[in-house]
Amino acid sequence: MKPFLILVVMPVLIGIASGLAFRDARNASLAATIGATLAVCLSVKLFDPNAEWTWVAALLVSPLPIAFAVATALFLYGNSQARRGNKGNDA
Repeated sequence: MKPFLILVVMPVLIGIASGLAFRDARNASLAATIGATLAVCLSVKLFDPNAEWTWVAALLVSPLPIAFAVATALFLYGNSQARRGNKGNDA
């Protein structure tokens, strides 16, 4: 259950938090990427008392949580900033 929480649930929560904290898709996705990576690395260090895993192993599995966090942040951003056509340059 811990791997599911660390690799799926926690990054989704990080994505939601960064999406709500930053109302810009670029900043929210950057915060989600950094937050998910740090959270996975810290979780591996905290939940591995025998030191069988290193931070390098955490970096190797981090693309999955990063993808969940960024996808959640971008999903929250959604189409609220839909692209609009140029109104002044009608030819």
